[in-house]
Amino acid sequence: MATRTLYPAERGNLRLSFEYFPPKTDEMEVQLFQTVADLSVFNPAFVTMTYGAGGSTKARSLTAVRRMIGEMGLGNTAAHLTCVGAPKAEVDAVIDEFLAFGVRHFVALRGDPQGGIGSAYQPFPGGYENAAALVKALRARGDFEISVSAYPEKHPESPDVAADIDMLKRKVDNGATRAITQFFFDNDDFERYLERVRRAGVRVPIVPGILPINNLAQVQRFAGLCGARVPEAIHSRLSHLEDQPAERFKEATHIAAEQIVDLARRGVRDFHLYTMNRSPLIAAVCDLVGYARVPAQETAADRPMRAVASA
Repeated sequence: MATRTLYPAERGNLRLSFEYFPPKTDEMEVQLFQTVADLSVFNPAFVTMTYGAGGSTKARSLTAVRRMIGEMGLGNTAAHLTCVGAPKAEVDAVIDEFLAFGVRHFVALRGDPQGGIGSAYQPFPGGYENAAALVKALRARGDFEISVSAYPEKHPESPDVAADIDMLKRKVDNGATRAITQFFFDNDDFERYLERVRRAGVRVPIVPGILPINNLAQVQRFAGLCGARVPEAIHSRLSHLEDQPAERFKEATHIAAEQIVDLARRGVRDFHLYTMNRSPLIAAVCDLVGYARVPAQETAADRPMRAVASA
């Protein structure tokens, strides 16, 4: 399908958010914060910082969140939080640290099993049993934003879609205010999922997670691990361009922009982009869709977080 920028009135009602992950090296830290600065011109409603299961990136996540809020003025930073492999007291202590930094939005996740993706999940003795329990504990701490995960193609550990949606409903009933989906590439899958979620009585915003494809082989590996599907049509558009980086970049830009435009025309107004801590492809996608760039002094970094309207 041909990609066209949206009409001004249409794109003016679209909201963006971006996901980042904590850097492992000094070089990666420079890249992260340059990416954050580069993408702030698109005025994201919020940004998120990931947190490894079992606290595997706890120190780096805490440092990155503190810097984003304290040094960069990104008061709309949401902190990911997991409950795998830790007692309640340890998780609660991390919550206290995030709150002390000024965090007022959490992304509450169970996290991957301690044995790795594909191994059986076992609740940690004395820990929070799952994401629904973590959401309940967070909600008891205060009136702030709580985002959770959703899976248009089903979580790989769920026995069926109905069980998957039941878990989402438990998280929402316990106080979640938004769900952000795993990445997907077939918008029909998202639309069918959204219809089932609404029939189940879940009314919070369901925000589609969009993953522009920097590296096709890497994305295929990610998809295999999380139960997502890379359609053959996308594979055929990119696989023959591996030795043509400029053309591959252009095609990847169009694929992601087409997905966003098509979802917008189906009524979706909120989009969460997985940045992989790199700005060029994300910025190119946003420009092609027609998101306006705003002066630095007018970006969300200088304003409190805006609530995201229901999709």
